[in-house]
Amino acid sequence: MRTIDRLVVCGVGLIGGSFALALREAGVVGEIVGVGRSSASLEAALSRGVIDRASMDWADALPGADLVLLATPVGQMDRVMAAMAPHLAAGTVVTDAGSTKRDVIEAAYRHLDAHLACVVPSHPIAGAETSGVGAAFPTLYQGRKVVVTPLPENDPSAVARVREVWGACGAILREMSPQEHDRVFAAVSHLPHLLAFGLVHDLAQRANAEQLFDYAASGFRDFTRIAGSHPEMWRDICIANRQALLGELDAYLAELALLRAYLMTGDGISLEGIFDDARRARTAWANQKTES
Repeated sequence: MRTIDRLVVCGVGLIGGSFALALREAGVVGEIVGVGRSSASLEAALSRGVIDRASMDWADALPGADLVLLATPVGQMDRVMAAMAPHLAAGTVVTDAGSTKRDVIEAAYRHLDAHLACVVPSHPIAGAETSGVGAAFPTLYQGRKVVVTPLPENDPSAVARVREVWGACGAILREMSPQEHDRVFAAVSHLPHLLAFGLVHDLAQRANAEQLFDYAASGFRDFTRIAGSHPEMWRDICIANRQALLGELDAYLAELALLRAYLMTGDGISLEGIFDDARRARTAWANQKTES
Protein backbone atom coordinates (compact mmCIF):
# COMPACT_ATOMS: atom_id res chain seq x y z
CA MET A 1 0.00 0.00 0.00
CA ARG A 2 0.99 3.65 -0.43
CA THR A 3 2.97 4.88 2.59
CA ILE A 4 1.39 7.31 5.04
CA ASP A 5 3.98 10.06 5.29
CA ARG A 6 2.39 11.62 8.37
CA LEU A 7 -0.20 9.92 10.55
CA VAL A 8 -1.97 11.89 13.27
CA VAL A 9 -3.58 9.89 16.09
CA CYS A 10 -5.86 11.76 18.47
CA GLY A 11 -6.24 9.67 21.60
CA VAL A 12 -3.14 7.52 21.94
CA GLY A 13 -4.57 4.84 24.23
CA LEU A 14 -5.23 1.17 23.65
CA ILE A 15 -7.06 1.70 20.34
CA GLY A 16 -5.09 4.61 18.91
CA GLY A 17 -1.77 3.32 20.23
CA SER A 18 -2.33 -0.15 18.79
CA PHE A 19 -3.27 1.39 15.42
CA ALA A 20 -0.02 3.36 15.38
CA LEU A 21 2.06 0.34 16.42
CA ALA A 22 0.42 -1.91 13.84
CA LEU A 23 1.13 0.50 10.99
CA ARG A 24 4.68 1.07 12.20
CA GLU A 25 5.30 -2.68 12.35
CA ALA A 26 3.81 -3.05 8.86
CA GLY A 27 6.32 -0.49 7.60
CA VAL A 28 3.68 1.72 5.97
CA VAL A 29 3.97 4.90 8.02
CA GLY A 30 6.58 7.64 8.26
CA GLU A 31 6.04 10.11 11.09
CA ILE A 32 3.37 9.49 13.74
CA VAL A 33 2.09 12.52 15.62
CA GLY A 34 0.07 12.01 18.79
CA VAL A 35 -2.56 14.54 19.85
CA GLY A 36 -4.24 14.43 23.26
CA ARG A 37 -5.59 16.35 26.22
CA SER A 38 -3.08 14.89 28.69
CA SER A 39 0.63 15.63 28.47
CA ALA A 40 1.31 12.61 30.70
CA SER A 41 -0.34 10.16 28.27
CA LEU A 42 1.48 11.74 25.32
CA GLU A 43 4.81 11.47 27.15
CA ALA A 44 4.07 7.80 27.86
CA ALA A 45 3.34 7.25 24.16
CA LEU A 46 6.62 8.93 23.25
CA SER A 47 8.64 6.89 25.73
CA ARG A 48 7.15 3.64 24.37
CA GLY A 49 7.94 4.63 20.79
CA VAL A 50 4.26 4.61 19.83
CA ILE A 51 4.50 8.14 18.43
CA ASP A 52 7.38 10.22 17.11
CA ARG A 53 6.07 13.58 18.21
CA ALA A 54 3.46 14.84 20.65
CA SER A 55 1.23 17.87 20.25
CA MET A 56 -1.69 19.43 22.05
CA ASP A 57 -2.24 21.91 19.21
CA TRP A 58 -4.04 20.96 15.98
CA ALA A 59 -2.39 23.86 14.14
CA ASP A 60 0.95 22.21 14.84
CA ALA A 61 -0.09 18.60 14.30
CA LEU A 62 -2.14 18.69 11.10
CA PRO A 63 0.04 20.34 8.42
CA GLY A 64 1.21 17.66 6.01
CA ALA A 65 -0.99 14.95 7.52
CA ASP A 66 -2.14 12.23 5.13
CA LEU A 67 -4.42 10.47 7.60
CA VAL A 68 -6.02 11.27 10.95
CA LEU A 69 -7.46 8.67 13.34
CA LEU A 70 -9.80 9.97 16.03
CA ALA A 71 -9.59 7.42 18.86
CA THR A 72 -11.06 9.41 21.72
CA PRO A 73 -14.21 8.47 23.67
CA VAL A 74 -17.22 9.27 21.48
CA GLY A 75 -18.37 11.94 23.92
CA GLN A 76 -15.30 14.00 22.95
CA MET A 77 -15.74 13.74 19.18
CA ASP A 78 -17.80 16.92 18.80
CA ARG A 79 -15.23 19.03 20.65
CA VAL A 80 -12.33 17.39 18.84
CA MET A 81 -13.81 17.92 15.37
CA ALA A 82 -14.64 21.54 16.15
CA ALA A 83 -11.04 22.15 17.24
CA MET A 84 -9.41 20.45 14.26
CA ALA A 85 -11.70 21.86 11.55
CA PRO A 86 -9.92 25.21 10.98
CA HIS A 87 -6.58 23.44 10.47
CA LEU A 88 -7.67 20.47 8.33
CA ALA A 89 -6.29 20.57 4.81
CA ALA A 90 -8.19 19.43 1.75
CA GLY A 91 -7.34 15.83 0.94
CA THR A 92 -6.43 14.76 4.47
CA VAL A 93 -8.37 11.57 5.17
CA VAL A 94 -10.08 11.42 8.56
CA THR A 95 -11.47 8.28 10.17
CA ASP A 96 -12.44 7.34 13.69
CA ALA A 97 -12.63 4.34 16.01
CA GLY A 98 -15.89 5.21 17.74
CA SER A 99 -18.18 2.43 18.97
CA THR A 100 -21.22 4.46 17.92
CA LYS A 101 -21.69 6.11 14.57
CA ARG A 102 -24.79 8.33 14.53
CA ASP A 103 -23.36 10.85 17.00
CA VAL A 104 -19.92 10.84 15.40
CA ILE A 105 -21.42 11.45 11.96
CA GLU A 106 -23.63 14.25 13.27
CA ALA A 107 -20.50 15.93 14.67
CA ALA A 108 -18.78 15.54 11.31
CA TYR A 109 -21.70 17.23 9.54
CA ARG A 110 -21.60 20.07 12.06
CA HIS A 111 -17.89 20.78 11.97
CA LEU A 112 -16.26 19.07 8.99
CA ASP A 113 -18.89 19.78 6.33
CA ALA A 114 -16.27 21.20 3.96
CA HIS A 115 -14.24 17.98 4.23
CA LEU A 116 -16.94 15.29 4.07
CA ALA A 117 -15.46 13.75 0.92
CA CYS A 118 -12.55 12.56 3.07
CA VAL A 119 -14.26 11.84 6.42
CA VAL A 120 -14.87 8.08 6.51
CA PRO A 121 -16.29 6.72 9.79
CA SER A 122 -15.13 3.31 11.02
CA HIS A 123 -15.24 1.08 14.09
CA PRO A 124 -12.65 -1.58 14.98
CA ILE A 125 -14.30 -4.51 16.80
CA ALA A 126 -11.34 -4.97 19.09
CA GLY A 127 -10.41 -3.93 22.56
CA ALA A 128 -9.85 -5.14 26.08
CA GLU A 129 -10.91 -4.31 29.58
CA THR A 130 -7.55 -2.56 30.03
CA SER A 131 -6.97 0.93 28.68
CA GLY A 132 -4.22 3.46 28.09
CA VAL A 133 -1.15 3.46 25.89
CA GLY A 134 0.55 0.97 28.20
CA ALA A 135 -2.00 -1.62 27.08
CA ALA A 136 -1.44 -1.00 23.34
CA PHE A 137 0.09 -3.73 21.20
CA PRO A 138 0.63 -4.05 17.42
CA THR A 139 -1.41 -7.21 16.80
CA LEU A 140 -4.65 -6.01 18.42
CA TYR A 141 -6.43 -5.85 15.06
CA GLN A 142 -5.08 -9.08 13.56
CA GLY A 143 -8.07 -11.12 12.40
CA ARG A 144 -10.53 -8.68 14.01
CA LYS A 145 -13.41 -7.07 12.14
CA VAL A 146 -13.41 -3.37 11.34
CA VAL A 147 -16.73 -1.91 10.21
CA VAL A 148 -16.57 1.00 7.78
CA THR A 149 -19.74 3.12 7.53
CA PRO A 150 -19.21 5.42 4.52
CA LEU A 151 -21.09 8.67 4.04
CA PRO A 152 -22.94 9.53 0.82
CA GLU A 153 -20.51 12.42 0.36
CA ASN A 154 -17.38 10.25 0.59
CA ASP A 155 -14.94 10.12 -2.28
CA PRO A 156 -14.51 6.43 -3.18
CA SER A 157 -10.74 6.87 -3.02
CA ALA A 158 -11.00 8.01 0.63
CA VAL A 159 -13.11 4.97 1.52
CA ALA A 160 -10.59 2.73 -0.24
CA ARG A 161 -7.76 4.41 1.68
CA VAL A 162 -9.41 3.80 5.05
CA ARG A 163 -10.09 0.17 4.14
CA GLU A 164 -6.49 -0.21 2.98
CA VAL A 165 -5.07 1.21 6.21
CA TRP A 166 -7.16 -1.00 8.48
CA GLY A 167 -6.23 -3.93 6.24
CA ALA A 168 -2.56 -3.14 6.84
CA CYS A 169 -3.30 -3.57 10.56
CA GLY A 170 -4.46 -7.13 9.81
CA ALA A 171 -8.17 -6.40 10.14
CA ILE A 172 -11.09 -8.03 8.32
CA LEU A 173 -13.14 -5.30 6.63
CA ARG A 174 -16.93 -5.02 6.69
CA GLU A 175 -19.31 -2.25 5.59
CA MET A 176 -22.78 -1.29 6.82
CA SER A 177 -24.90 1.81 7.22
CA PRO A 178 -24.44 3.90 10.37
CA GLN A 179 -28.03 3.14 11.45
CA GLU A 180 -27.59 -0.62 11.10
CA HIS A 181 -24.25 -0.41 12.88
CA ASP A 182 -25.74 1.26 15.94
CA ARG A 183 -28.66 -1.20 16.12
CA VAL A 184 -26.39 -4.24 15.84
CA PHE A 185 -23.88 -3.09 18.44
CA ALA A 186 -26.55 -1.99 20.89
CA ALA A 187 -27.54 -5.67 21.03
CA VAL A 188 -24.21 -7.49 21.01
CA SER A 189 -21.86 -5.00 22.69
CA HIS A 190 -23.50 -2.08 24.45
CA LEU A 191 -26.20 -4.09 26.26
CA PRO A 192 -23.74 -6.74 27.58
CA HIS A 193 -21.52 -3.98 28.97
CA LEU A 194 -24.48 -2.25 30.61
CA LEU A 195 -25.57 -5.53 32.21
CA ALA A 196 -22.08 -6.40 33.45
CA PHE A 197 -21.57 -2.97 35.01
CA GLY A 198 -25.04 -3.14 36.56
CA LEU A 199 -24.55 -6.57 38.15
CA VAL A 200 -21.19 -5.71 39.69
CA HIS A 201 -22.52 -2.38 40.96
CA ASP A 202 -25.55 -4.10 42.50
CA LEU A 203 -23.44 -6.62 44.39
CA ALA A 204 -20.86 -4.04 45.43
CA GLN A 205 -23.56 -1.93 47.13
CA ARG A 206 -24.82 -4.79 49.32
CA ALA A 207 -23.96 -5.09 53.02
CA ASN A 208 -22.37 -8.51 52.42
CA ALA A 209 -20.47 -7.45 49.28
CA GLU A 210 -17.15 -8.71 50.65
CA GLN A 211 -18.60 -12.14 51.26
CA LEU A 212 -20.23 -12.27 47.82
CA PHE A 213 -17.03 -11.37 45.98
CA ASP A 214 -15.08 -13.83 48.14
CA TYR A 215 -17.18 -16.70 46.80
CA ALA A 216 -17.46 -15.47 43.21
CA ALA A 217 -15.65 -17.84 40.84
CA SER A 218 -15.15 -18.45 37.13
CA GLY A 219 -18.78 -17.96 36.08
CA PHE A 220 -18.90 -14.55 37.73
CA ARG A 221 -15.47 -13.65 36.34
CA ASP A 222 -16.47 -14.59 32.77
CA PHE A 223 -19.83 -12.81 32.91
CA THR A 224 -18.44 -9.60 34.42
CA ARG A 225 -15.03 -9.35 32.72
CA ILE A 226 -16.15 -6.39 30.63
CA ALA A 227 -17.16 -4.47 33.76
CA GLY A 228 -13.45 -3.73 34.05
CA SER A 229 -13.68 -1.56 30.92
CA HIS A 230 -13.10 2.20 30.76
CA PRO A 231 -16.05 3.92 32.58
CA GLU A 232 -15.85 7.23 30.67
CA MET A 233 -15.76 5.50 27.31
CA TRP A 234 -18.74 3.29 28.12
CA ARG A 235 -20.71 6.17 29.65
CA ASP A 236 -20.33 8.03 26.35
CA ILE A 237 -21.23 4.99 24.26
CA CYS A 238 -24.38 4.24 26.25
CA ILE A 239 -25.60 7.84 26.16
CA ALA A 240 -24.76 8.28 22.47
CA ASN A 241 -26.62 5.11 21.44
CA ARG A 242 -29.32 5.30 24.09
CA GLN A 243 -32.30 4.99 21.74
CA ALA A 244 -31.16 1.68 20.27
CA LEU A 245 -29.85 0.57 23.66
CA LEU A 246 -33.17 1.31 25.37
CA GLY A 247 -34.91 -0.88 22.81
CA GLU A 248 -32.52 -3.73 23.51
CA LEU A 249 -32.84 -3.22 27.27
CA ASP A 250 -36.64 -3.37 27.01
CA ALA A 251 -36.40 -6.63 25.06
CA TYR A 252 -34.08 -8.04 27.70
CA LEU A 253 -36.39 -6.94 30.51
CA ALA A 254 -39.17 -8.85 28.77
CA GLU A 255 -36.94 -11.93 28.68
CA LEU A 256 -36.17 -11.52 32.39
CA ALA A 257 -39.88 -11.19 33.12
CA LEU A 258 -40.48 -14.48 31.31
CA LEU A 259 -37.71 -16.19 33.27
CA ARG A 260 -39.12 -14.77 36.50
CA ALA A 261 -42.58 -16.11 35.65
CA TYR A 262 -41.18 -19.60 35.06
CA LEU A 263 -39.33 -19.44 38.39
CA MET A 264 -42.43 -18.25 40.23
CA THR A 265 -44.48 -21.17 38.91
CA GLY A 266 -41.68 -23.71 39.21
CA ASP A 267 -41.88 -24.40 35.46
CA GLY A 268 -38.63 -26.29 35.05
CA ILE A 269 -39.52 -27.64 31.61
CA SER A 270 -39.91 -24.14 30.16
CA LEU A 271 -36.71 -22.95 31.87
CA GLU A 272 -34.80 -25.89 30.46
CA GLY A 273 -36.20 -25.13 27.01
CA ILE A 274 -34.85 -21.57 27.15
CA PHE A 275 -31.51 -22.76 28.50
CA ASP A 276 -31.24 -25.39 25.75
CA ASP A 277 -32.09 -22.89 23.00
CA ALA A 278 -29.50 -20.50 24.41
CA ARG A 279 -26.87 -23.22 24.69
CA ARG A 280 -27.42 -24.29 21.08
CA ALA A 281 -27.19 -20.73 19.78
CA ARG A 282 -24.11 -19.97 21.84
CA THR A 283 -22.36 -23.20 20.79
CA ALA A 284 -23.11 -22.54 17.12
CA TRP A 285 -21.69 -19.01 17.44
CA ALA A 286 -18.58 -20.25 19.28
CA ASN A 287 -17.95 -22.97 16.68
CA GLN A 288 -18.33 -20.45 13.88
CA LYS A 289 -15.80 -18.15 15.58
CA THR A 290 -13.35 -21.06 16.00
CA GLU A 291 -13.64 -22.05 12.33
CA SER A 292 -13.11 -18.50 11.14
